[in-house]
Amino acid sequence: MAEFDYVRVFAHSNGLLVSHLHNVLSAADIPAELRNMTLGGGAGELPLGECEPQVWVAPHNVERARWLIQQSLEGAEQPAADWTCPGCGERLEGAFDACWQCGTAKP
Repeated sequence: MAEFDYVRVFAHSNGLLVSHLHNVLSAADIPAELRNMTLGGGAGELPLGECEPQVWVAPHNVERARWLIQQSLEGAEQPAADWTCPGCGERLEGAFDACWQCGTAKP
């Protein structure tokens, strides 16, 4: 990646979680690096904190990356409210973005 120093924004022993958060940042157009994805076998020989899979970003992206990571880990504060389709009147759960009955988009 770039020549400047990157900053670690997340580390965890669960590589799948680290990879997921890397994907979240990438989807938000934040260039990120995955590091230490295969060092788990070195735990005991190397300091545990240095063996955990990690996500690193450029310094100018740290604040936004940490915010996105926090939002991803905490999830939505309140579930989306149920809604009624304006096209056909079908009652739908808040998680749905379109009506399964007629395909009308959620207002």
